[in-house]
Amino acid sequence: MRIARFVPLGTAGTGAGEDPRYGLVEAESGQQGAEVLAVLTGDPLYPPVQLTGERIPLADARLLAPVIPRSKVVGIGRNYAAHAEELGNEPPAEPLIFLKPNTSVIGPDDVVQRPPQSAEVHYEGELAVVIGRLCRDVPRERVGEVVLGYTCANDVTARDLQRRDGQWARAKGFDSFCPLGPWIVTDLDVSDLRLTTRLDGVTVQDARTSQLLFDVPALVAHVSAAFTLLPGDVILTGTPAGVGPMLAGQRVEVEIEGIGVLANPVADRS
Repeated sequence: MRIARFVPLGTAGTGAGEDPRYGLVEAESGQQGAEVLAVLTGDPLYPPVQLTGERIPLADARLLAPVIPRSKVVGIGRNYAAHAEELGNEPPAEPLIFLKPNTSVIGPDDVVQRPPQSAEVHYEGELAVVIGRLCRDVPRERVGEVVLGYTCANDVTARDLQRRDGQWARAKGFDSFCPLGPWIVTDLDVSDLRLTTRLDGVTVQDARTSQLLFDVPALVAHVSAAFTLLPGDVILTGTPAGVGPMLAGQRVEVEIEGIGVLANPVADRS
């Protein structure tokens, strides 16, 4: 099941002024390649929800970040051995946790803004885990009970500030530094999915989630032992090798097998 958060496009084609809605992304019967949004009542994080019967062509909607975390985005650093190596670091003995504010979250086609404080803003394509219920101290074997689903993420990082500050809050936390989307996919086996990142159409990251040093059950168990997780919280599972700078005017696409493509343009913040 694919759950999208969206606004219908208005006459101006932007959806501006509309309240966000939720819908299931489904194939349109009898129209090959066409997809529609089967509109839902309420918020899937707080059931019960039900279908309204309204169906909107996907082409007539603007997709938003599929979730705005109620409290936090939890990042995991150096969770692919090759990425740790490319930055001159040893793989961690246990998951390396950092936080991004929920104000860093943007959606598909929203602009990643390079702040004037940084001259080295990097893309980092990642698998994101969306938590579906309040939980704490979740054992590995019960992680599936607390996960709503998965989406694509770009853990944008000001690499020069990361080196300079010594801790990562500023480098990871600027507005627009956490694109999520295009939707949440439920009931997905994420143990061995292909993850690619493209910069202006050129593949710059190419890996599989089976290469994670700590898999999703290990991460949720570890993070929930430190923090209570709330519905809508997001865990970023780490980025593979191939990170690098993105410049104003470029476009970054993160694609994960079984989920879809998250694409965002890049601009300098004035």
